[in-house]
Amino acid sequence: MTRRRIIIVDDHPLFRAALRQTLAGGDATVSVEEAGDLASLSAALDADRDCDLVLLDLNMPGVRGFSGLLLLRAQYPDIPVMIISAVEDSTVVRRAFELGAAGYLHKSVGPTEIRRAIEMVLSGEVFVPEGTTLGGDDDHTALMRRLSTLTPQQVRVLMMLSDGLMNKQIAYELSISEATVKAHVSAILQKLDVDSRTQAVIAAARIEDGQFEALFSTGAEKP
Repeated sequence: MTRRRIIIVDDHPLFRAALRQTLAGGDATVSVEEAGDLASLSAALDADRDCDLVLLDLNMPGVRGFSGLLLLRAQYPDIPVMIISAVEDSTVVRRAFELGAAGYLHKSVGPTEIRRAIEMVLSGEVFVPEGTTLGGDDDHTALMRRLSTLTPQQVRVLMMLSDGLMNKQIAYELSISEATVKAHVSAILQKLDVDSRTQAVIAAARIEDGQFEALFSTGAEKP
């Protein structure tokens, strides 16, 4: 009998425990692990890359908006990621799918719906919450597609740019040279199709709620 490995990533221990019980209770085919943050998840995946599904909360310490999803999809593209969140806004749900989520589950649903949704994703399907319409093609969607092309290191650099860090500080935090940071920044600008660090930061700051109108405002700061 093939065991399926699921990792829950959420900073609330009580929620993780309840979800784990919902998924593993009485099912010998499911192995459920817990991680309180992305660092713990990375450690678990580095120890054993064989994972069938990651259940990811959007809002955790050290994670802003979709940065966690962006990082996971870039670093582990072969592992499906399903968002499980208290955020039920349809725009947020739609953007998650545009960034490669395999499903989106509201924390307000009951155990039966949770099990059904996860079984769908484990079988290779996509679970879309009732009332959510996917599709469409606009500037917002195009930006999400560009964000999804960033490498894991480029995602980290972009998030640090959003924190206001300069190249020297980013180099120190990531243990790389300033020249490498500058190369990453240049690649980020090219991939996001923007002309300045300021515009890249605006894009990063607005990916959570889909407000990209200011993305194309004038900015003169270069990498």
